[in-house]
Amino acid sequence: MKRVIGFDPGLAIVGYGIIDYDGFNNKKVVDYGVINTPKHESFPTRLAIIYKAVTELIEKYKPDEIAAEELFFNTNITTGINVAHARGVLLLASIHACGCLYEYTPLQIKQAMTGYGRADKKQIQEMVRVYLGLQKVPKPDDAADALAVALTHIQTGGFSDKFSIK
Repeated sequence: MKRVIGFDPGLAIVGYGIIDYDGFNNKKVVDYGVINTPKHESFPTRLAIIYKAVTELIEKYKPDEIAAEELFFNTNITTGINVAHARGVLLLASIHACGCLYEYTPLQIKQAMTGYGRADKKQIQEMVRVYLGLQKVPKPDDAADALAVALTHIQTGGFSDKFSIK
């Protein structure tokens, strides 16, 4: 069995999803959830919270591979920059703790999950439920999105940009 952690980056909320798989169709959800950073904390403190939490998740679950969603934003550039900083911290923690990191665009995730590059969030979340044999769509949405990232990695066989320091 291999273990992958998927991350849905954010500043206020970082989603994570952990899946074990055997290289065939057998997948098992190990855990999922979110890392929250309080709005009242300073920006550097929020980044430190993300770094610490990501490092602790990796130490606890010992993944073989980590997958993260690439950023896409087209409205608020200030918010996008802050999220990019948070994503950078997440990537740094991941590559240092695991040594094997893959990145997927929103389009790649939508296509892997639904076969349609313009699928909406609800469609993706429903396919996460179906692919993992869950009774309900995982909540909160950020955790479901992170599971979608992990599933994309599994279903595409890691056919993405790979970064490694091993």
